[in-house]
Amino acid sequence: MKAYTGDKIRNVAIVGHGGAGTTSVTEALLYRSGAIDRMCKVEDGATTTDFEPEEIKRKVSVNATLAPVEWRDSKINFIDTPGFADFVAEVKGAFRAVDSALIVVSATAGVQVGTEQCWKLAEEAHLPRIILVNKMDRENADFDSILDNLRSKFGKKVLPLELPLGKEEDFEGIIDCVRMKAYRKNGNGSDEIEIPDEYKEYAADMHEKMVEAAVEADDDCMMRYLEGEPVSDEEIRKCLIKGIRQAIIFPMICCSAAKNIGLGRTMNAIIDYTYPAILNDFKVTDVATDKEETRDAGAPMAALVFKTMSDPFVGRLSFIRVFSGTIKADSTVYNASREKDERIASVFTMRGKTQIPMKEITAGDIGVTSKLQ
Repeated sequence: MKAYTGDKIRNVAIVGHGGAGTTSVTEALLYRSGAIDRMCKVEDGATTTDFEPEEIKRKVSVNATLAPVEWRDSKINFIDTPGFADFVAEVKGAFRAVDSALIVVSATAGVQVGTEQCWKLAEEAHLPRIILVNKMDRENADFDSILDNLRSKFGKKVLPLELPLGKEEDFEGIIDCVRMKAYRKNGNGSDEIEIPDEYKEYAADMHEKMVEAAVEADDDCMMRYLEGEPVSDEEIRKCLIKGIRQAIIFPMICCSAAKNIGLGRTMNAIIDYTYPAILNDFKVTDVATDKEETRDAGAPMAALVFKTMSDPFVGRLSFIRVFSGTIKADSTVYNASREKDERIASVFTMRGKTQIPMKEITAGDIGVTSKLQ
C-alpha cells in the first residue's frame, strides 16, 4: 500500500444493529476495491474482519477491526464494529478515531435498537453520517418504507441520493439521483445507462428534493433558488457536500453486499462527501499548562491510541490515529498518560489480522505499533 497525504485519506466507522450486515458490507467493500480477491461469508467463518476464535464461533463481530482500502487514488480506513450492545465500547473507541460514520440498515428490518444507539453516539461525537441500506436483494426489501422509517426516527434531514434499480431478487443496480444516471451491475463493476422510463418520474422528484435540501446549506444559493434564479450543478454539489459535512443532511444510499452491487458507489460517496482526514480541527490538553487547545494538522505531533489488542506472536498492539505531525519507525514519542518518552520500533497498518508495513503514519492516517506502555 502506497503512502497517502491526509487530504487523500478518509476514516470511516461502519456501524449498525447486529445482523444488519456491517461485516458483510466491509467484506464486500474490500473485495470491490481489490484489497482481497475472494469475498467470504460470515456463516463460513472466514471474513477478513471477523478472525478471532470467538467471532468465528458466534458468527458475530466482537472487536472493532481496521480494514484499509485504496479507491480512486485515495485511502479509506474502514473500521468494522460490532453491532450488539454488549460490545458498544468498541463503537465508542472507533468513533474517537474516525471523521464520519457509515450506518448500515437492513432493507428488511429498518431502524432497530442498535441503529438508534449508533446514531446517538455518532451525534454525540459530532460525526457526519451516511446511511447505507443493505440487503436490497432480499425478499420484502422495500426502499420507500425504509425511507419513511428512517425519517420518522431521524427526521426529514435523511435524503436519498440513490434509488434501487429493480426490487428484491431483481435488484440489479443503482439510480443516481444527483447525476440522474443509472448503473447496472456488470461483473465486479457496473455499466452506466439511462434511467429506465418506469423510474424517471420518481428519480426526477428525488432529484428536485435533493436540490431543495442542498441549497439550504448555503444562504446565497438558497435565496437565488427561491427567487427562481439558476443554481449550477457545481454549486449544488458544493452545497450538498457542505450540508453533509455539517451533519445537516444525512445521505441515504443502497447496496447488496451479497450480490456486490452498489459498493463502488458507496466508496465514491465517502470520498466525494465526507471530510478528508486533515480538515477536522481537534482539541488537546497542553501538558505544560493543563489547558485545552484547538489545533490543526500542521501542529506538532499529536496522536491518540484508540484501541489495544493482544497478538500471540507480537504482544500488545496499539492502534493509533495521528491528528497532526508524523510518527515514524525508529523514533521516540512522548506518552502523555505515562508522562515519559517511548520508542516506536516499527509502524504498520492492519487489514483484519494481516499486517501491512508502513514507513510512517502521517497526519490524518491510522496505523499500528507494538509494545507501547
